[in-house]
Amino acid sequence: MAAIRRASVAWVGDLATGSGLLSADTSQAFDALPVSWASRTEHADGKTSPEELLAAAHASCYSMAFSGELAKAGSPPEKLSVTSEITFDLVAGKWTVISSKLTVKGKVPGLDEAAFRSIAEAAKSGCPISRAIQGNVALSVEAKLE
Repeated sequence: MAAIRRASVAWVGDLATGSGLLSADTSQAFDALPVSWASRTEHADGKTSPEELLAAAHASCYSMAFSGELAKAGSPPEKLSVTSEITFDLVAGKWTVISSKLTVKGKVPGLDEAAFRSIAEAAKSGCPISRAIQGNVALSVEAKLE
């Protein structure tokens, strides 16, 4: 059965000076997060952006995929710390998400650095968010054992 999740935005004004309020309708984990064009392209100033939300989605998805791959390899992690850094830039005059750089540090007993990096790379293609953006966005992963 498919999982369906919903979020909504109430936007007021034009692109450059307007703003919106973003809510997680399904989980209700957040409500009325402020978003604006300036928070995407200039300073966040306490507001989020679609790119920050994509980074959050990618980091959380990847942490689950990597944890699963480590467990399958017989080395479940004690701890993983994952960051996704999304780059949003002008490409041929259009704003575009061009990359997601994943950085992961992990505490995984019984696993050496080479195996950790190999599984980290494999997990990148197993993450559903990676699969959603792959081919349009450059994906990379930097992995280190703690």
